[in-house]
Amino acid sequence: MRIIVDAFGGDNAPLEVIKGCARAVKELDTEIVLTGSKEKIVACARENGISLRGIKVAHTDEVFDIHDEPKNIIKSGRNSSMGLGLQLLADGHGDAFVSAGSTGALVMGSSFIVKRIKGIRRIAPSPIMPAENGSFLLVDAGANTECRPEMLVQFGVMGSAYMEKVMGIESPKVALLNIGAEETKGRDLEIEAYKQLERSGLDFVGNIEARDMPLGDVQVVVTDGFTGNVALKLYEGMGSFFGRKLKWIFSGTGKAGALFSLGKIKEFRKQMDYKEVGGSPLLGLRRPVIKAHGSSDSTAFFNAVRQAVRCVEADVCGEIASYIAGMSGSEKE
Repeated sequence: MRIIVDAFGGDNAPLEVIKGCARAVKELDTEIVLTGSKEKIVACARENGISLRGIKVAHTDEVFDIHDEPKNIIKSGRNSSMGLGLQLLADGHGDAFVSAGSTGALVMGSSFIVKRIKGIRRIAPSPIMPAENGSFLLVDAGANTECRPEMLVQFGVMGSAYMEKVMGIESPKVALLNIGAEETKGRDLEIEAYKQLERSGLDFVGNIEARDMPLGDVQVVVTDGFTGNVALKLYEGMGSFFGRKLKWIFSGTGKAGALFSLGKIKEFRKQMDYKEVGGSPLLGLRRPVIKAHGSSDSTAFFNAVRQAVRCVEADVCGEIASYIAGMSGSEKE
């Protein structure tokens, strides 16, 4: 298996990217293709004593600026480390692509270069979120701020396929994020999406309020990108808040109290740490693309590559394509 990785995407590139990929070669039995300046990659690896065995470099001197317009990835950004990686994936020179670069550019470039699965209206960034009982997938987390009901149904289909094939959850429960549990709650979008999700064949359990997401009673939460991004950012902010509060609380309990609770604290922090997941799959594409967090370290990049490997092994894209092909024309449009 060959995973293509943008060596110059993210705040800690290229060092943390190279470290994470070198570990992936050793532990995941996969080949890596890094896109970016070969001279800089080789120099960075040499200076830090990192072996590039099992790692190839697809050279380009250009890097897509995170502040640039996302649409430029399909124009002036085609030869950037991100653009080159997407093109290599589209041309069949790798099985999946990982980047910690601009989310907007990655979504735009993936849609136009890798392309969507036939019948899929929009691709959706879909992060795995920690919960009391396991985890859930949030679809969409920010790409599509204006949606139609049919798109939310497709988000549910894609999320279910991912949670079943990659996360190993049989018949994942799907819920619609809303302001109340009743099926008459919400805007026209949610009211109509509720009706269509009931007929979708998914294990749809109805509406879910934001306060119930952390309880872990469902495995896929469906919403539009605007609402999803607000929920995601609040979730991340509360995780950081709780982490600081725990540190403050136990700083005054003395060594004995801190040591007694240390194991549980570490377990909680690990559960809330995005680095343990690696990134968000962009669901709906013909080939797997993983968006790693912009501040990813080597552990996060390793886990992003592992996530990409699992997507390939489980043929998530094929599973989504098969389900969409079996849907009626009215459900697709």
